[in-house]
Amino acid sequence: MLVIPAIDLKEGRCVRLLQGREDREIVFSYSPSAVAKRWEEAGAELIHVVDLDGAFKGKPVNREAIREIVDAVSVPIQLGGGIRSLTSIEETLASGVNRVVLGTVAIQDPGLVEKACKEFPRRILVAIDAKDGMVVVKGWVEESTVTASELAKKLEAVGVTAVVFTDIKRDGMMVGPNIQAARELAQSISIPVIISGGISSLKDIREIIPLKAAGITGMIIGRAIYDGSVDLREAINLVQGSRGQGVKGSGENVK
Repeated sequence: MLVIPAIDLKEGRCVRLLQGREDREIVFSYSPSAVAKRWEEAGAELIHVVDLDGAFKGKPVNREAIREIVDAVSVPIQLGGGIRSLTSIEETLASGVNRVVLGTVAIQDPGLVEKACKEFPRRILVAIDAKDGMVVVKGWVEESTVTASELAKKLEAVGVTAVVFTDIKRDGMMVGPNIQAARELAQSISIPVIISGGISSLKDIREIIPLKAAGITGMIIGRAIYDGSVDLREAINLVQGSRGQGVKGSGENVK
């Protein structure tokens, strides 16, 4: 199981949005690349980057900041936000990003996701962002009519490498992750699941570790490592003993 620090980009800055709302942002740094280097030095083996402007506008926006992050670290980068075409996927991977995280397009154009998985095997993930069990899209501003479990099963069928599951009600709110929903989702599919949203303490991390048996192979932490509620190095050390014991380990092969 991996502890994966998050870097959310908005107008070239490192920010966090509370519950995904564009009007509720906290700026943590004006140098995302320096933040990435800091997380690498703390022991991160994978960094999760989100182009928030891209998610809202439907196309990649923070290209320069992303390039600087890729250049600053040697660990793999997975990137999501506004990537909604094969061309965009190809350009993103060519830029040095290791894995692409698709979102809205999984609802709007499932055929594209299937094509991407065939063309770029083991490099395509999909973010399932949910509110009360329903998938939300377009930067978390539109609720779909598809449940998280329904989408996950469809993604499994087309060859997606892993699913990033976020309960948006908890994201950035420091109230703990939705353990039950994540467990149920992971148990319903055979591909790995990465949990995100609300992780705010080492206690939360200890509660997530046993979920490796259900297929949770990673946890994304954002606000808590920025405001000091969680020390990233300590969190990574805490989960080291669980590595290699999960049942859906393909999601941890990030090289």
